[in-house]
Amino acid sequence: MLRKYGVAASVGLLAFLAGLAVDRHVVTEAQGMDRVFELRTYTTHDGKLQGLLDRFGGGETDIFEKHGMQGVGYWVPTESPRSEDTLVYMLAHESREAARASWAAFGSDPDWATMREASRVDGPLVSTVESLFLEPTSFSPVK
Repeated sequence: MLRKYGVAASVGLLAFLAGLAVDRHVVTEAQGMDRVFELRTYTTHDGKLQGLLDRFGGGETDIFEKHGMQGVGYWVPTESPRSEDTLVYMLAHESREAARASWAAFGSDPDWATMREASRVDGPLVSTVESLFLEPTSFSPVK
């Protein structure tokens, strides 16, 4: 589990940093703000990654925004086997307290409940969820 988590965190952070070089908008929005970032890694059941991507792309990220969670980026690893079952994404929160409140509101949102149940018609999509909160360093281009 530790090895798997390390790979997911590394993939997510590298993808995040690579994305910053392309998406200056994220850097501009994030600079000068004291926030906390949450790196999340979802591992899906066999054959369920596309269903998860469809759910995220079909409105789940809008519900994140509705509850104060800013999506920084969403990635799928480029190499097998993780490319077949893993979604890595990063959210920005105003604080850890704000993150807790946002996740609680998200979890009780009726639109989310409907979306989640619709995506689980053929069984659950996700087998494992990992979350890591990150605080920017003093030299980080994103704060």
